[in-house]
Formats: sequence, C-alpha cells, structure tokens
Amino acid sequence: MIGKNIAELRKKRGYTLSELAQQAKISKSYLSNIERNLNKNPSLQVMEKIANVLNVDFITLLKQETTKVNPCYLEKEWIDFVEELKKNGLKKDQIKEYKPLIEFIKWQNESSK
Repeated sequence: MIGKNIAELRKKRGYTLSELAQQAKISKSYLSNIERNLNKNPSLQVMEKIANVLNVDFITLLKQETTKVNPCYLEKEWIDFVEELKKNGLKKDQIKEYKPLIEFIKWQNESSK
C-alpha cells in the first residue's frame, strides 16, 4: 500500500501531515486520503512531489511496497560470494569499477549463443 509507505516515511522524517502537505504543495486532506488508502492511485506528479519532500526517489516509494509484498531471496551461493568480496576489502562504491568486466562477460555470453 502506497499510503502506508508514505505515512511511515513521513513519520521517520519527522514531518506532520500538515508539514508534508504544505511542502509538497498538496492539500492536507488529499494527503490524508492517500495515507489512509482512500485514494489508492495518486497521480505521478503528486507522488513525485511527496518523494522530493521526503528526500527519496519515486521508485523508492513504490519499492518499499513491493519489497514487503514480494520479498527477494538470494541463493546462498550469491550471499557467500558477496561476503567473500566484503571480507577481501571490496567496498560498495568500488563495484562500479568492475562494470566493464561485467559488460564484457555479458557480451561474451551473448556472442556464444
């Protein structure tokens, strides 16, 4: 539920309903209806305004909902691999340095089909 996610994020950020509505330039009653799921399909523009004030991207608002409904389970092999990388000192921000290698492997796999 999008409304529940917005309400949780709003509270985590320390905003009252009035403060979020004012900063997002939407009415308090409209925001309240979204949070209580009386309006289950707010427009993309409204969602973007809310996301901007809450300092999250639009996709994050939606992902929180899908993450709760459809959890992602990783195979133990992948978890072990990531743990090994971390153990050997690889940091998250360094992963992008390996993108060319990953793209090469992808190209190689597609070429061998």
